[in-house]
Amino acid sequence: MPPIRILGISGSLRRGSHNTSLLRAAARLLPPGVELEIYDRLGALPHYNEDLDVDPVPEPAADLRTAIASADGLLIATPEYNGSVPGALKNAIDWASRPFPDNALAHKPVAVMGASTGIFGAVWAQAEVRKALKTAGADVLENEVPIGQAHGAFTEQGQLGDPELQSALEELLEALVSRAAASAGRGALMEESTAGNAA
Repeated sequence: MPPIRILGISGSLRRGSHNTSLLRAAARLLPPGVELEIYDRLGALPHYNEDLDVDPVPEPAADLRTAIASADGLLIATPEYNGSVPGALKNAIDWASRPFPDNALAHKPVAVMGASTGIFGAVWAQAEVRKALKTAGADVLENEVPIGQAHGAFTEQGQLGDPELQSALEELLEALVSRAAASAGRGALMEESTAGNAA
């Protein structure tokens, strides 16, 4: 039985990104039978330009669309720049949203979380990302996981140090995996697997 595949996208291009660390922390919490692949090619995307969005589209755009389409679910971790979404992440959503309505994001289960060095944990950016994804036709979870003061949020083992945030992340992942499994037609099997782990 193939695993449930979750594609993780960090909205930060920085090598030491807190949001990429958040995706790695999430990967450690996934149950058996679920895999998370972190997409690391966001910086290669050209700025969205309808003149470029013709057949064939630029290779980085085709690569992103294929990666999203082949995943069972999508997990996005976003920083917040000037109170909103980072340009690289919004650009990726714009590329993935085309052609509309039959795009790679259509009906795709998606969860959004965010980390920032401020105290609010990128809540504005998360809201903007969810809005853009819904407009593109994605099946967006409403759960919110704001990681504030991210520079001190992770343990040396790469986990979240705050038990409440760790619990919120676990709840977000459980909801995403459940939605992704149902979308892939494997909801009952995942329930059995979870029940077996609990036993």
